[in-house]
Amino acid sequence: MKNEILRRLRQESANVLPDRLPNFYTVLNAQLAFARETFFSHPLIIRCREDVVPFLHDDFGHGVDHAKKVAIEACTLVLAEAEPLGMATARRLGLLAMLAGLIHDTCRLEGDHAIRGGELALLLLHDYPLQDAEKDSIAKAIACHEAFSQHKIFDDPHTQLVSDALYDADKFRWGPDNFLTTLWEICNYQEWTLNEILAKFPQGLEMIASVQDTFRTSTGRIYGPEFIELGLTMGKKMYQIIQTFCQQHGGSSLDLP
Repeated sequence: MKNEILRRLRQESANVLPDRLPNFYTVLNAQLAFARETFFSHPLIIRCREDVVPFLHDDFGHGVDHAKKVAIEACTLVLAEAEPLGMATARRLGLLAMLAGLIHDTCRLEGDHAIRGGELALLLLHDYPLQDAEKDSIAKAIACHEAFSQHKIFDDPHTQLVSDALYDADKFRWGPDNFLTTLWEICNYQEWTLNEILAKFPQGLEMIASVQDTFRTSTGRIYGPEFIELGLTMGKKMYQIIQTFCQQHGGSSLDLP
């Protein structure tokens, strides 16, 4: 019964998707197109995509699809932010951000997963044809991507950009993506009952709302809050749907804040 209810809730989430995409996808269409092309064609990205698969957790909502989206959008953010540095530099830093995005949640189920992920990145990238400073930038970015973690300031501006872009791209997933896929995969993994899901929902919505003020790149601060607002609108609709499910299945309902 539980799995059937989760399946139905996931179907319902598709019915309450926002009627528009965040402006990020239209305004930065050119950068996004290049990032997508890079994801599917660059030899280092193709290699890394294969290397990280054993470490990703699709059943916990932080698997291949999550890594792909974060990687592509972290690269997109860097391309936009680094444009004044010239095309070659922007694309190189975008590549580093994309690698960081692929690797960032490889230790998701471990304690201090961001720090552990940074350590694993150095192992995975050990014999990649990257400069040591580039590998270090990737590892540092991954170590700092956890939500609400202190915004660390690095001496190297390139490391700073890769780190901030990774954080922002990861937090974009707290928008509609969270209620379309991630939430239900986590609920299934944790084996939460319907009442447990309902009880956790208000606090979850508050946490999502609070991430709005934590975006780190200038581009992320422009477009990130819209992701969150669209996600919250979707989440409040899903909360009402879950209340109805609880009533139908003998659970209690709570008032939407």
